Amino acid sequence: MTAASVDRTRSQRRADAAIASVMASPDDELARATPRSLGFHMPAEWQAHAATWLAWPHKTGDWPGKADCIPWVFASMARHLTRSERVRLLVRDAKEQRLAESVFRRAGVELAAVDFVHCDTDRSWTRDSLPSFVVREEARGALREVAAVKFRFDGWNRYPDHRLDDAAGIHVARNFGTAPAHFPCVAGRGGCRRLTLEGGSIDVDGEGTLLSTEECLLTGARARHKSLGREGSEAVLREMLGADKVIWLPDGIAGDDTSGHVDDFARFVRPGVVVVCDEANKADPNHGRLAAAQACLRAATDARGRRIEVVKLPMPSPVMFGNVRLPASYANFYIANDQVLVPTFDDAMDQRALGILAEFFPRRRVVGIHATELVLGLGTLHCSTQQEPLAKGAATSPRRKSKA
Repeated sequence: MTAASVDRTRSQRRADAAIASVMASPDDELARATPRSLGFHMPAEWQAHAATWLAWPHKTGDWPGKADCIPWVFASMARHLTRSERVRLLVRDAKEQRLAESVFRRAGVELAAVDFVHCDTDRSWTRDSLPSFVVREEARGALREVAAVKFRFDGWNRYPDHRLDDAAGIHVARNFGTAPAHFPCVAGRGGCRRLTLEGGSIDVDGEGTLLSTEECLLTGARARHKSLGREGSEAVLREMLGADKVIWLPDGIAGDDTSGHVDDFARFVRPGVVVVCDEANKADPNHGRLAAAQACLRAATDARGRRIEVVKLPMPSPVMFGNVRLPASYANFYIANDQVLVPTFDDAMDQRALGILAEFFPRRRVVGIHATELVLGLGTLHCSTQQEPLAKGAATSPRRKSKA
């Protein structure tokens, strides 16, 4: 057995131990003190961040023939992000940290604003494998606590190599934030059954409204909450993330291997306003899906009773890899502290999409990041990032050592 194989086996054992540690209790967390009951809710992405989480892209098979390009895409993201917030980068070990430092340095990243967190991963889609963070504010926002809510990650109910990613999310949940972490579960035979949810399957306005799709959580062949049903799923989203109202859209876009993630086609840009992708070509499989999503939103009101304003965001021309349709979409943008990073695809619609988003974020720089190679991995910028909200009156550094 090679040294690399030995290290990988050790990582898998540590991952299994971390996962087992959050499954040991038979208690039903939904029947105990939930984030909502403690006064926490999930803030909107445009609210202040302490940091953005990335993971070094070492799964070269995710980008066939283009793997050498991907670290430079991550470096481009980090270069922009470190202008206004910290970047916390998951790396497997000291060797991978040195490689990341070398690439980042040559790309002009501000290394003093990067925290290297040693924790092995399967892939680099932190939106889905890391925790979602919730906040609690005291009177007039004088004190803001941050807690992690770490759902189970099961490889989108599709891929078997996910346990390192799940364990990395547990590590982050336990060691970052200013309040104890939550690991949503329900009691079952033999102990706790953890609840599954990925960050890309939801989008929130910070005021109690949450977007998701029926395909991903309720009705699809790989639906994560099929056993819970609509009411059960809404109870989980309410108690864990503070969602007073869920707006259910039907289906995700073509080429999406996550089976319906909402962050590929519909996103809040401010309370009451959602940008939704639009496909003008009636022969394209996305035309009907996106029209249905737009219709649902136009008929909906948010948690505060406002009618949803729908703003159309164009789709790029189909991006293909051989005969495989890739989920290229401008809706997979990421809202950082002082800028909005938007995937671009060398397409005639790139500038139009950037212009539409710039109208909603006049105080942020809207920056296009070339993502034609990145989308070979079936995700782009939002999939690769996870925000950690800023805690007021508390340190933003790890509460414990960062090595797993």
